Amino acid sequence: MANFNKVILAGNLTRDPELRYTPKGTAVAKLGLALNRNWTTETGERREEVTFVDVDAFGKQAEVIAQYLRKGRSLLVEGRLKLDTWDDKQTGQKKSKLGVVLESFSFLDSGNRTEGGAPSAPAGQSAAPRPARPAPSAPPPASDGMDGPPPDDDDVPF
Repeated sequence: MANFNKVILAGNLTRDPELRYTPKGTAVAKLGLALNRNWTTETGERREEVTFVDVDAFGKQAEVIAQYLRKGRSLLVEGRLKLDTWDDKQTGQKKSKLGVVLESFSFLDSGNRTEGGAPSAPAGQSAAPRPARPAPSAPPPASDGMDGPPPDDDDVPF
């Protein structure tokens, strides 16, 4: 039986990312993402539903997120679902929570807000660095030496 665990979410940060480091020095950022769904009922009433998701990022991606993102910023997250389980210290009951482990992300807004939003890139930097994208799963098709469609004789400039 095949398994596939992938989620793609786009939403707004509910709080500033919380950056910490493991004893071995790995960066870990914890962030909250709010996902809004708007729809109209059969009676014409507009409705909104908000889902809150906790996301964990690791390594360089965690550091970039913590450096450039603040509460309210829009973010696209690709990752995998992870179920955390623990024993509640007060009641002794088993607890569980479903979250997302970030694998890649993209900034969805420029961050150039002037009223109470996230600051833009630090002085001397024109924009936030782009995160590394994973390598494609299949190699690109072989090229025959031509980079585009064959030239049309009518396009010759003389």
